[in-house]
Amino acid sequence: MDMFIGELITLCMMAFALGMDAFSIGLGMGFFRLRLKQIFYIGATIGLFHIMMPLLGIVVGRFLSQQFGSIASYIGGALLLLLGVQMIVTSFKDENEPLVSPIGIGLIFFALSVSLDSFSVGLSLGIYGTRTLLTILLFGFFSTVLTWGGLMLGRHFQQWLGVYSEVLGGSILLAFGLKLLFPF
Repeated sequence: MDMFIGELITLCMMAFALGMDAFSIGLGMGFFRLRLKQIFYIGATIGLFHIMMPLLGIVVGRFLSQQFGSIASYIGGALLLLLGVQMIVTSFKDENEPLVSPIGIGLIFFALSVSLDSFSVGLSLGIYGTRTLLTILLFGFFSTVLTWGGLMLGRHFQQWLGVYSEVLGGSILLAFGLKLLFPF
């Protein structure tokens, strides 16, 4: 039971870290005049992609784990490290305007771009044999709720919170990558 609680807390923290990327982008998109129905669809779509992408990553990660054994665990830790560093570095870029509009096909591209990092994390978690259903549900839940929160708060706090939310998310992933590479 204690192991399950520990895994649950770890997965919640990772889901939160990945959701912070969607939250910070939602803050920036808060400048668009979006109706509540649009905000609902944007959050639900991003949540769905945060379920599909880590699921795909977990499947590939399990395959790699079976094929390459212990080397795969180092690859998983390195992926989390790289993803955390990349998230922190990109948070300091001055790109406040999204490349696509969050409507129609633009929403699909937007959701895919925001959820690509969850594929890498899913890959790492698949290598370590995480509980698949629990993982994808937590990733989907956190990203959906954080996207909604970011969109709703966007008008008020975008300049202050935008960079710091991605830095926080990147730092969490970086810490888990270090923990996987150097268990202490």
